[in-house]
Parts: sequence; structure tokens; C-alpha cells
Amino acid sequence: MINETPTFALVAGEASGDQLGAALIERLKEQFPDARFAGIGGKYMQAAGLEAWWDSEELALFGLVEVLAHLPRLIRLRRQLLQRLLTLAPDVFIGIDAPDFNLGLEIKLRRRGIRTIHYVSPTVWAWRQKRVRKIARAADLVLCLFPFEPGFYRDHDVKAVYVGHPMADQIDADDDPAAARNSLDLVSSNRTVALLPGSRNSEVSRLAEPMIEAARILERECPGMQWVAAMANDDVKQVFQHAMKRLGFTGITLVTHEPRKVIAAADAVICASGTVALETLLVNRPMTVTYKISPATHFLAKYLRLIKPQLFSLPNILAGERLVPELIQEESTGEKLARETRFWLNNEAARTTLRRRFLELHQDLRCDASRRAAEAVCSMLES
Repeated sequence: MINETPTFALVAGEASGDQLGAALIERLKEQFPDARFAGIGGKYMQAAGLEAWWDSEELALFGLVEVLAHLPRLIRLRRQLLQRLLTLAPDVFIGIDAPDFNLGLEIKLRRRGIRTIHYVSPTVWAWRQKRVRKIARAADLVLCLFPFEPGFYRDHDVKAVYVGHPMADQIDADDDPAAARNSLDLVSSNRTVALLPGSRNSEVSRLAEPMIEAARILERECPGMQWVAAMANDDVKQVFQHAMKRLGFTGITLVTHEPRKVIAAADAVICASGTVALETLLVNRPMTVTYKISPATHFLAKYLRLIKPQLFSLPNILAGERLVPELIQEESTGEKLARETRFWLNNEAARTTLRRRFLELHQDLRCDASRRAAEAVCSMLES
């Protein structure tokens, strides 16, 4: 018989995981109003009812080198967390993203008889594929955001279900850039390019210069064009402002905390790979995707053959073809970003074809993800 007052332990890394966790908690509370939720989460999960032992910012790290620098602290935190979880003895542990932290934790909990779910498949199909062996030891179930992922896991005898992507449920394609421009105090009739360099200081410090240089090149060609950049927080904004001053190009409007509105205001977008590229697809804007990791991380990844894919950006991976340009590492230059953006601005037929394909992908991802994720958790409780 199912426990009507279950205890759920959750650990989320970064803001995106915090939002996923909050939506899942809300759905689980509909089924179990008196359930207990404890673990690691941010402001959204805490507002939804999580008893937070640590904030999710403790886990907000990226890249091999960055993680190694903080490894002693992370090991201490995980050791303390493991003891608290074993004392809590939850009915289910749900690790939300943060695979480098959560998978090892899940293995230890599973060995002690605690059922484990990993919510958000690590990008094993793209990066460090051998992790699938670790996932097989760690998770009783993987909840996948993308439709191609369960097939990958079936090939490796890992139980996985597709739940859809929450952002696809939340975002509607936006066909009114003028309204977004007005709300951002931009000129509604001017052609607009949006820059989205990411959410971490490290990635913004690497992408700011080529993005700003692309803006400067295109500004010389089309003086009436306007530029707007989405800043994830004030720290990132400061990094970007310093790059603007260093390059002597300050004609970019910086907007904090409103990436979706910035995307909607644009005729074309230059963005980092990852979640922001997916968000651009869902808002339905043509884009050029770019990314740079630290030279040390890139060297290790190439030397250890950790990177596998032919395609890097989510729009291209979802489509199974190169829909949008990808400029990675040394390809990420102002000149090349300007060239690809110029193509989108000057080719209406290409824009129309791309936006039609984006709408199809959007519908594939729209599945009421938090409901389906909660149903999968409830099914585990009943088994």
C-alpha cells in the first residue's frame, strides 16, 4: 500500500534545476499534501516547500578544471549530505541535474536500499559517454527531457522515461518583436540582434569579446541596427561591461534577468550553447550558437576523447541535422559570428523555413513535463 505521507529527498544544482525541482514538488504535493521534502535547492524549491539543508548555489560549477578547484569542498559537502540522507531514510531520492555531484551520491544511497531517480539525463550522448555505466549503478530511473534520450538508455539497459521539457510547456512562440522592444525601451521599428552569452562569469568572460566584436562589425555595415544583451545577474553584467569598455564598443543595451524578452525582441540571436539556445528555439528566433570552454578543460576533453557528437547545440541535436550554425572554441570569432548573423538578417526564406521547423520541435517537447515526472515518481512509490 502506498505511503500517504512520503518523504522525498531532492538535490538540485543551478537555477534550472531549482526551477525543475520546484515544479515537481508542487505536482507531488497535489498527490501527497502532507509529504516532506528535504535536501539541497534554491529559492524556487524552498518557496515550494523544500527544507533546504544547503542552497543549490553550492553546486553551481562547470567544467573539469572548475570542479577540480572546488573538489575538497564538494567532497566534504557530499559526505555530510550522505549522512543526513541516511538518517532521513527518504522513500525516494531525486537527483536533479548536477550529475558530477549527484550520481556518486545516488550510488551510495541505492546500495543502502533507497530508491533513486535522476531527473534530467546527463548529456552522455555528447560528452563522457562512459558515464552511462555509472548512471546504471546510480539510478533506478532516469527522467529525460528530450525524446531521443530513452532510446540511448535502452541500448545500455538503463530504465528511462521521456517526460518532455518544462520550458516547452511554459513558452509560446512569439511573433511580435515590436512589443518586446517597446517593453525594453528599444526602437520598435529597428532591426535588432540579441546577444546571450550565458549565465556563468567564466563563460561570459570567454564569449563577450567575440559577441561584441560581431556587433561592432555589423554596426559598421548597418548603422541603424540596435543591440541588446541578456545578463543573468549583476556579476555577469559587470564582466560584459568591462569587455565593452575594453573593446571600445558601448552601443549595446544590457538587460538583467529577462532573457526571454530579449530573445523575443530580436530579428536574430547570437547565443551560448545550452539552455539559452533551447529557449531561443522555443521563442522561435533564428540563431547562431557559440561556445568556449577553458583551454585546459578543452585540452583534457580532446586528450581523453570525452567529446563525441557531430552536433553540439540543442536545436541541432533535437532536429538531427544542422539547422543553425555552431561556432565552437577557435571558431568563435567576431568575424564568423557576424557572417552567420548577417545570413539570417538578409535571408527571409531561410528564416521562414527555420521558424517552421522550430515550431515542430516545440510541439514535440510540449508534454506537461512536471506532471509526467510526478507520475513517474508516484509509480515508483507504488512498485
